[in-house]
Amino acid sequence: MADNQTIDSGKPVRMPFPGVRLLYAFAFALIAWFVIHLVFAVAVVQFVVVAVTGRLNDELKGFSFSLVQYLWELLAFVTFVRDEQPFPIGPFPRHQ
Repeated sequence: MADNQTIDSGKPVRMPFPGVRLLYAFAFALIAWFVIHLVFAVAVVQFVVVAVTGRLNDELKGFSFSLVQYLWELLAFVTFVRDEQPFPIGPFPRHQ
């Protein structure tokens, strides 16, 4: 049903409480908390690599890109921006 539909009495139809989604949102928010720390750790490693070698590590850069995409997917699900569930239920984003 669409949000703007009404019952015969003229009252708007209310969707049931999304309890299962709430549980998934808590779990994905916890995963996002760990991922944000991992993103910062990878950023520090990339900085050290640049300081030592003078150039970016492309593999680390691709992994960082995938992590940032994954973090976006996690936060988008938690905030109702998207309905598709991220990894581990959905696929892990890949840098192309």
